[in-house]
Amino acid sequence: MASKSLLHGTLRLVLLHSMLFLTGECLSLRKNTTAMFVFGDSTVDSGNNNFLLTTSRSNYPPYGQDFPGKVPTGRFSNGKLVTDFIASYLGIKEFIPPYLDPSLNLADLKTGVCFASASTGFDPLTATISSVLSMDAQLGYFKEYISKMEGYIGKAKTQVLLKRATVLISAGSNDFIANFFPLPIRNTTYTLDAYKKFILRQEVNFIQGLLKLGVRNIIVVGFPPLGCIPAVITVESGFTSTQRTCLEWVSNVARDYSRQLQAKLASFQTYKANVLYLDIFNPVNEIIKRPHRYGFNVVNRGCCGGEVVGISLPCSLGAATCTDASKYVFWDSVHPTQTAYYKVFQALIPTLDRFNSRLVI
Repeated sequence: MASKSLLHGTLRLVLLHSMLFLTGECLSLRKNTTAMFVFGDSTVDSGNNNFLLTTSRSNYPPYGQDFPGKVPTGRFSNGKLVTDFIASYLGIKEFIPPYLDPSLNLADLKTGVCFASASTGFDPLTATISSVLSMDAQLGYFKEYISKMEGYIGKAKTQVLLKRATVLISAGSNDFIANFFPLPIRNTTYTLDAYKKFILRQEVNFIQGLLKLGVRNIIVVGFPPLGCIPAVITVESGFTSTQRTCLEWVSNVARDYSRQLQAKLASFQTYKANVLYLDIFNPVNEIIKRPHRYGFNVVNRGCCGGEVVGISLPCSLGAATCTDASKYVFWDSVHPTQTAYYKVFQALIPTLDRFNSRLVI
């Protein structure tokens, strides 16, 4: 009996040691990334547009009604974004603040900020249409950030910070749904295939620009099923249609572009760079096709503003909202709810873990 108890006790100690080792390994893995920088559009903008002369803003209620403190931060949702969940998961910080916020101090900047601007795209024209930050402008602010850090912690430590940082890019959707499809500008000089190649070149150039600045770990987000966005359904169905179903031809454009992007990114994946494609098409599509499995009831209109006889109502100041946003995939006619963002984040965890295991530090 004594030997059996000893054996059981030894096994428990071995198991406990293994658990502590694995936990410590996981925690140390996450600590390897020291900061997070975000570039892109409204899917990841945490409030930069609050400080721009643009109508593309969301720094008013009911936006932010489920954010801690019920603050309309400028995030285009009722609460947190995927990037907030990712930053928290990586152990960096709870929220990624906007770079243009003048209240941020150097310590805030050191652990990462967001340079994204709602309504932008890789096509410079897309940003011009809404008077927001182009992707080149975001890269320019990142260069300014680097100069600030060099003055704060020195050039050598700044290069280490950049090398160990996680960078996330989420943009390009607006180039198609807010530029190429609805406006008679780019579609008069480009075919759809030619425009996809143009946007892809712009995105690749942006990634190369980041690598030249010393960044080594980059997450590049693909497109969601664009044909399932309520506003797209409304516009591309001719406004008066009452058929609120996904437009497969639009989603196919998103799927094809994302495939081309994924293929391009393979050339960046070397021992000197960790550039990973993040698929959100399939997780979002799965939620929309099987909403009840994930706790949702409404997938084809937003909780705020919504739809009346096929016409999108804006989520304007004081706009009416649904009684339970957690049952809606979309918060407004374009952007997901906090609950939907969290469900997508959960689906991305295995990919994020794989990204962390390949960190170039």
